[in-house]
Amino acid sequence: MQTPHLPRQALIDAHGAGGFRFAGLSHRGSLLCLPDGIWAWPVAVAAGMTTDSLTPVFDCAGSLDFFILGTGAQPWLIPEPLRVRFREAHISVDTMTTGPAVRTYNVMLMENRRVGAALIAID
Repeated sequence: MQTPHLPRQALIDAHGAGGFRFAGLSHRGSLLCLPDGIWAWPVAVAAGMTTDSLTPVFDCAGSLDFFILGTGAQPWLIPEPLRVRFREAHISVDTMTTGPAVRTYNVMLMENRRVGAALIAID
């Protein structure tokens, strides 16, 4: 991914009002948090979490052990084909609403775990 981004991982300081705060920055919209940076992510609803929209995750599978899907305000069950893709990449995956996803991501990051997250912004 060559678009502008924060070129490192960072704790998420706040979420809501359609965006996130992290590393002294503010961002409106969803985020894709990977070991090599944090990017704007165009997915706005859980159904938009597909193997295509998550290609950057699978591209860096060797540097991830765990991945969190923050599904917005509503719970969402990961479709079996997407679950299989994570299994094939040897990445453990879990889905939860965005609030708990942010908290879980932060804790795992503070524990120096190899974690990433796709976080859908909520109002």
